[in-house]
Amino acid sequence: MRIVLFANTDWYLFNFRLALATALKAAGHEVVLLSPPGEWGERLRAAGHDWRPFPFARHGLNPFAELAVLWRLWRLYRALRPDVVHHFTIKCVLYGSVAAKCAGVRKVVNAITGLGHVMMSGSWKARLLRPLILTVYRVLFAGCDIVFQNRDNLALFQRLGVLRRARAHLVPGSGVNLARFDTAPPPADQSPVVLMVARLLWAKGVATFVEAAAAVRRERPEVEFWLAGDRDDSNPDCIPQAQVERWAADGDVRFLGHREDIPQLNVRASIAALPSHGEGLPRTLIEAAASARPLLASDVPGCRDIVRHAENGLLFPRGDAAALAAAVLRLLDDPAMARRMGLAARADAERYYDDAHNIALTLAVYAAAQTAPA
Repeated sequence: MRIVLFANTDWYLFNFRLALATALKAAGHEVVLLSPPGEWGERLRAAGHDWRPFPFARHGLNPFAELAVLWRLWRLYRALRPDVVHHFTIKCVLYGSVAAKCAGVRKVVNAITGLGHVMMSGSWKARLLRPLILTVYRVLFAGCDIVFQNRDNLALFQRLGVLRRARAHLVPGSGVNLARFDTAPPPADQSPVVLMVARLLWAKGVATFVEAAAAVRRERPEVEFWLAGDRDDSNPDCIPQAQVERWAADGDVRFLGHREDIPQLNVRASIAALPSHGEGLPRTLIEAAASARPLLASDVPGCRDIVRHAENGLLFPRGDAAALAAAVLRLLDDPAMARRMGLAARADAERYYDDAHNIALTLAVYAAAQTAPA
């Protein structure tokens, strides 16, 4: 088969779908990777893949420019004549579905990797756009295979009637290479570290993490809180740089910026935390689980698919910094429990989140798409 994987950044394709592309190519399929240009595109090519730049603005508002994007994508799909197109991230799902249907691509797979700003935000603009987006989904998803990363999002779309004419699948996350992650206990001779890995967005719960850090450090000033992740100016939910600088000046959280050494950071960490407002299936928690670290997360969609409360970590109410601080102190005060939860998290990673498992489930979706009636 000729398979197109289309995402809104080359970074996403390299970090989340490289293993899938490699496995497809090894199985004899022709794979084309599409995304806007960036520094990761050449890395994809260096890894032996046919990556092609497809420029578009992730949050474009000019209707003429957006129509031009659709036209270019339709022309590309007409030229490539793919057997399967697999779209990741909301804009690629929407535009890719339109272009694929107009170009006569019979098998369309759309990945819902998260609900996106319009579905999650309480702003008036998001509330205004939400009914329109849901109507568009109902129309575009007809005859498609829709892949969800967590049970809550799948149930929500079913309840809203979006999937009446679509085939729905549950594939947990994008998989990780477990061999990259060291499961040794955190260093006993160094200060405890609570690690959060996330973009600097309000919806990731950064403010909750900062507030919890301050509360913990009033009792245990030796505990360090690290946040690895950069700002995303193209996202309307991005935290202003001035606010980040104020938090950094307070000294309770060490802001590390973008990092490519997450496995090494997990080795140094004692606890992984993600106080997010909602996720598809957070890769950061899966990587922490692969490192045998106990998990702390908001009790929200995506996070609660990974964190089994009191077994491999602890869940706390969304936005509750006091509950997050209490959970951190509970784990720090009981290292044996923390280690037991970390090992349970690693066992879950081996069972559910290994690259090979994820790729097998994705190939099953492709097979279903190929055999389903048009």
